[in-house]
Amino acid sequence: MLVQATLELEPYSTEAFDLIDPIRDAVHRAAPGTQVGGASAVEFDVREAAAWDSTVIPPIVLVVVTLILVLLLRSLVAPLVLVGTVIVSFLAALGVGYFVFDVFFGFPGSDPSLPLFAFVFLVALGVDYNIFLIARAREETVKHGTREGMLRALAVTGGVITSAGIVLAGTFSVLAVLPLVFLTEIGFVVAFGVLLDTFLVRSVLVPAVAITLGPRFWWPSALSRGGERGLDQPAGEAG
Repeated sequence: MLVQATLELEPYSTEAFDLIDPIRDAVHRAAPGTQVGGASAVEFDVREAAAWDSTVIPPIVLVVVTLILVLLLRSLVAPLVLVGTVIVSFLAALGVGYFVFDVFFGFPGSDPSLPLFAFVFLVALGVDYNIFLIARAREETVKHGTREGMLRALAVTGGVITSAGIVLAGTFSVLAVLPLVFLTEIGFVVAFGVLLDTFLVRSVLVPAVAITLGPRFWWPSALSRGGERGLDQPAGEAG
């Protein structure tokens, strides 16, 4: 038997979503096994699934990325700094995106899966650029110390990473012209996040933190025990 009922509330409003669970509980008490569907129920289920994904997947991604960085850099502090800056960049891009969607684009809302997709893209791209920089910085630090090594790495990799970031941001920004709200949103957020990471995080924030921490940036590897020079050998053996 099919029973149709129409909500008095806007079907995609928060108030309508809040009614789904009580309606299902009442229906299941009256007839166990009965399914409650419709536009509001489907959207409610989609949002619940997206919320679960956004709670479970990002920590797994961060743990895997951090472990890879630890193995690559042989450090604990540097990976935590890099992951932390990527998270800050993602939150800033998402916040600016929501502001632009509401004030300039006039969108009534955003896709519930937007934060998860934006997180995966921006973490992958942000960490990728940081690996280019920090891997070269580690090589230069062995010879020149932490400060000089970071500056040399920034000078060598800056042009390549900046060019790649501009090209990638331009590619994602093309999605913003497609007649689908979700693609416009993901295109804008990722493009803005890539530019933010390219011109601010990788160029300013990461080098500034590394230089401020000095050799401690490489802890607990041998680089952290090389004194102010940050050499990959004990200070007493430095030639």
